Amino acid sequence: MKYVKPTKYSYLPKFLMPLDVLGLFECDPFGSSLLIRRILIGIVGWLTYARYTVVNRIQIEGTEHLENLPINNVLFLSNHQTYFADVIAFFHVFCAVKWGFQNTLLPPVYLLGPRARQYYVAASETMQKGIIPRIFAAGGALTIERSWRAEGREVQRSVDTSANDKIAKALAHGWVVSFPQGTTSPFAPIRKGTGHLIKNNEPIVVPVVINGFRRAFDKKGLRFKKRNTLLTVRFKAPMQISPDDSVDDIVAKVRQAIEQETPAWVK
Repeated sequence: MKYVKPTKYSYLPKFLMPLDVLGLFECDPFGSSLLIRRILIGIVGWLTYARYTVVNRIQIEGTEHLENLPINNVLFLSNHQTYFADVIAFFHVFCAVKWGFQNTLLPPVYLLGPRARQYYVAASETMQKGIIPRIFAAGGALTIERSWRAEGREVQRSVDTSANDKIAKALAHGWVVSFPQGTTSPFAPIRKGTGHLIKNNEPIVVPVVINGFRRAFDKKGLRFKKRNTLLTVRFKAPMQISPDDSVDDIVAKVRQAIEQETPAWVK
């Protein structure tokens, strides 16, 4: 992992930035207001809190691995089960950890001061369908054009070369959640772009394993499918990745870390 000094962005001229002690004019590298993002994350958090603690039960493990992380250049890699419920759960946990909570979302006072320096990677087509996805996009989405899949079908199109630049900027500013399989299908292959991203940016890589979201919610993660479901979110210790590791080596390590190696009964 290389040290990346966090940069502060603001709408104010540089000489006035020290006067903004409350961060009212602070923005992210893409020009979005962090104050507006905090408000959006807080509202979405309050609206969704019961989904994880009352309608269903969430079990969180491993947040001790998050407590001493730097405020930027941290990449969370997870298996994927729904479009939005997974990400919202991560944001709840990140905000709770900021307030000193360990493996719990109780009580939800952390939503009074949400963590704003957090992003997640999402397909552009997913974030453009309806008002709710657009609101979620404003909460920190890094939208990319998938080169291998669109509208639920396999496609072949040119690689979105801006994707790595977006993610690199976000990593320099905060934490990024990415789903390296690029799909909610279990045991799908890890995209090699994840290996290149890690090689180029050398972030702290925290693997995450989730379960239960596919049973509890529909594919989008907005509607209930089965209530009183146990949702598990398990953060593992940061991965050990050597500069000498090839992209294929990193991909193999990620697949094992997020427990997406194809089981014998699937082969």
